[in-house]
Amino acid sequence: MGHNVMPFDLSRTIHIFQMTESGGVERVIVRDASAKVQVAMIQQHLQHESIAFQRGDYSDPASLHGANMPGLQELQAGASRIKVSYSPLSTGAEIIFTTTDIKLLTAVHRWFGAQLSEHGADAKAE
Repeated sequence: MGHNVMPFDLSRTIHIFQMTESGGVERVIVRDASAKVQVAMIQQHLQHESIAFQRGDYSDPASLHGANMPGLQELQAGASRIKVSYSPLSTGAEIIFTTTDIKLLTAVHRWFGAQLSEHGADAKAE
């Protein structure tokens, strides 16, 4: 189902989830640095997602992983207390989630853990 939400080729990319003391970093990079078309698609998608997440719109992850995915409802409800920022990378892009709210910090970490589990071999923790 990932291809319905993400425009890039999941088999040619890797999702990296890094839980931090203030939230977390979700990074999507290509496995082959020469895959420039994939890099452009990752950047476009993550930029779009970061804008949606800042508004509390987590409909794409909900459609992919289910509305009851751990942490998702809390992130939607607390969107105004989470800073979401996007950065392009030479091999993909990243979204940084930052909050001082302990409940939302826990929600980010739960959400990252669930994504790690569901993405399987296409994801790793840092």
